Amino acid sequence: MQTFKAALVVAITLVALVVSIGPGTAADNNRLALTISIDGAIGPASASYVKDGLAKAAERRAEIVILRLNTPGGLSTSMREIITDVLASPIPVVGYVAPSGAHAASAGTYILYATHLAAMAPGTNIGAATPVQIGPMPSLPGGTPDKDGKDQKDGGNPPTTKDTMTAKMTNDAVAFIRSLAELRGRNADWAEKAVRDAATLSANAALQAHVIEFTAHDPADLLRQIDGRTVELAGGKTQRLTTKDAVIEALDPNWISRVLAVITDPNIAFVLLMVGIYGLIFEFMSPGAVAPGVVGTICLLLGLYALNMLPINYAGFALMLVGMALLAIEAFNPTVVIGLGGIVAFVLGAAMLFRIEAPGYHLSWPLIGIVAAMFAGLILVVLGALRRARNGPLRTGAQAMRGLSAEVLDWSETSGHVFTNGERWQARGTEAFKAGEKVQVANIVDLTLVVRRAPASAGEGGTA
Repeated sequence: MQTFKAALVVAITLVALVVSIGPGTAADNNRLALTISIDGAIGPASASYVKDGLAKAAERRAEIVILRLNTPGGLSTSMREIITDVLASPIPVVGYVAPSGAHAASAGTYILYATHLAAMAPGTNIGAATPVQIGPMPSLPGGTPDKDGKDQKDGGNPPTTKDTMTAKMTNDAVAFIRSLAELRGRNADWAEKAVRDAATLSANAALQAHVIEFTAHDPADLLRQIDGRTVELAGGKTQRLTTKDAVIEALDPNWISRVLAVITDPNIAFVLLMVGIYGLIFEFMSPGAVAPGVVGTICLLLGLYALNMLPINYAGFALMLVGMALLAIEAFNPTVVIGLGGIVAFVLGAAMLFRIEAPGYHLSWPLIGIVAAMFAGLILVVLGALRRARNGPLRTGAQAMRGLSAEVLDWSETSGHVFTNGERWQARGTEAFKAGEKVQVANIVDLTLVVRRAPASAGEGGTA
């Protein structure tokens, strides 16, 4: 009995030890580092992917999120969405430009500055953060503008409206990236230089200039280096990182982000619009075909959804619609002039459609040319069919009936019924005919055929 009690006490003690130290040990051995990878241009799909990834990291109580960057830049709206999510994230985010050969240019530089810690792999670079919509400063007649926008030859001309807008956009971008640099304690002067002068840095140079905190060969090396660092999260909360033995897990984009990545490509959105609009046109031309209408409706809605997420020029979009309407009218009522006007309006509208020049977000000129050539080909086909119809034999009306061969069905004196062209007709003539005799249509008066005796050379179903 004493032995049983002693064994029971030992068992209870062991259970208590497991309960008290088990959860902590499990948590220590299962720290999670989620990796979110941005490869290519930054757009709505990237913003959706990062937002979803940070939400999942918070749900799973990850220790750290590694935001791997390899991007030439992208849309400023999507960049600001990503930065807003990073700044509000309850989980620390480490920006990591990788692998070797990657770069974080333009929008990628802003995002790297927004992360709680920044790192780069050897052989990578960062910078060139000038807003690409701005372009080069325009020169004024009579001299070259200096960095202050004044003409070097004549002492400076009054700034143009374009100069003013350029300065406003540049200053806004500078203020934004400087605020991020000051928030994270990084080099704000170089950040401003990256915006104004499109400056760039290699990984080692960025480390020496205090633009980043670490250089790391791979994510495991990065986690070892940041272990023990303290970062400040949203709301002033601080957190000490314990990432040395964290488990690295890649977080793939969900299906919504994958679909967005495809349809928000300007060229794909453009093609979807074309397929959608002309699918509906074909459905209206041939009611009941169903397939063109269904496919066209789906493609049109997807194309419009994609355009809603991209910065577009509505004047260009309106010109495209006018051009396609004119081409549709040309298909129903060929006039050549309307068709040519439709092509011109369509090409101009397509060229004006997207009011951005961000990497990966411009419309391909070859694609515009191909679509315009297809429209021109459609007009040529319609005009060719019209010419053949005009030059061909008549197939309807009184003129088409003249000369047809007919068979007498019944006849009484000067009238009766004949069969021709698959139909039974009333007929009259100046001669008497017998049933089964072949006659020829001479004229048609008030739905009554005027027939005469067929020439000896007229064959079955032939014409005189």
